[in-house]
Amino acid sequence: MSGGTTGAAVNPLRAYAAVTAAYWAFMLSDGALRMLVLLQFNAMGFSPVQLAWLFLLYEVAGIVTNLGAGWLAARFGLAATLYGGLGLQIAALAALAQLDPGWGVAASVVFVMAVQGVSGVAKDLAKMSSKSAVKLLAPSEGGGLFRWVAALTGSKNAVKGLGFFLGAALLGLAGFQAAVWGMAAVLAVILAAVVLFLPPGLPGRMKAEEAWGGWRSKDIRVNRLSLARMFLFGARDVWFVVGIPVYFQAVLSDGTAEGRREAFFLVGGFMALWIIAYGAVQAFAPRLLGARAQPEAETTRKAIAWAGALVPIPFALALAAALAGGPAPWLTAVLVAGLLLFGFVFAINSSVHSYLILAFGSAERITRDVGFYYMANAAGRLIGTLLSGLSYQIGGLPLCLATAGAMAAASWLAARRLAQV
Repeated sequence: MSGGTTGAAVNPLRAYAAVTAAYWAFMLSDGALRMLVLLQFNAMGFSPVQLAWLFLLYEVAGIVTNLGAGWLAARFGLAATLYGGLGLQIAALAALAQLDPGWGVAASVVFVMAVQGVSGVAKDLAKMSSKSAVKLLAPSEGGGLFRWVAALTGSKNAVKGLGFFLGAALLGLAGFQAAVWGMAAVLAVILAAVVLFLPPGLPGRMKAEEAWGGWRSKDIRVNRLSLARMFLFGARDVWFVVGIPVYFQAVLSDGTAEGRREAFFLVGGFMALWIIAYGAVQAFAPRLLGARAQPEAETTRKAIAWAGALVPIPFALALAAALAGGPAPWLTAVLVAGLLLFGFVFAINSSVHSYLILAFGSAERITRDVGFYYMANAAGRLIGTLLSGLSYQIGGLPLCLATAGAMAAASWLAARRLAQV
């Protein structure tokens, strides 16, 4: 038995496999594009704040998209919004290939911001479509919803991690424009395949007479979980977007062309490893937390406990960076180990959140509840992206990591309010 109305024509497993494959393809390109842009413009001499600006419209677009994407999916169906996300990503890649190295800094920043904005719309259309489909397709018994959403989310992040490495490798081996055009071509082939093989009748369409409105959930649990999600992803992106990649590239590169190329691979490799490990833990989370036949209240209690476990990690890393006073071999080792530990705890938090939003959400308005939740996710990424560049430029790595700790503490405080419902 599925968790929602899927329609007689839809095989839930086949539909789930097709949606997952489309989401994998999108996230591979998304990870590669982020690493391409970050490393390329850092090598061109952009400051941390300028690098952060490149990604700001991407996150703003995510906020706006999620407010409307749930309604669009409910009106036109999840398949339409999934196709739209893939198509917009292809357009963004094709546009980015037109970037001229001869342009000035201001023109380059504005152009890349605009392209990243389109990519942000594409990402959240694809994400909302995929996550909402799981709610409607997953079996309701035996913890099926938690297992299906964990498998989708965990595998997606593993694929995105491969995208980080792919982007760094393509930049080093093929150059910026060739890498972007290659990704656009591959994604176009995948879109065509998804259109051909996605089963007809994918659910998600609402009644025709239902009008725009009610985007904010009427369930207080969804709203409180969304607030916790906002601060959780802010805590990650404060160090993830600019701070750590820029720090590692400075430490690992000797300033020569060959040194920069090696740094591309090393930084991209670490970011890929972090995302892949994060995805693997997400997929394992239902088993780790004993999700099968577990009451929803118990899962909520565990979500609060794991939110608290995240808080001390970035503060400890900030203290280590402050004591080091600058780049040091032991600090690099501590950062790698500490950030992997952060990734483990963060992945449990993220996986539980992804389950709870679908468990809390009403099947009748799941696309809009999920859209609101991922709007909060995008807001957290926007705040984290902005603070990543600002905190690193103002106070270096110690302030960057301490800011991540403050965001993690805010996420824990928000999650605690779920126990009051």
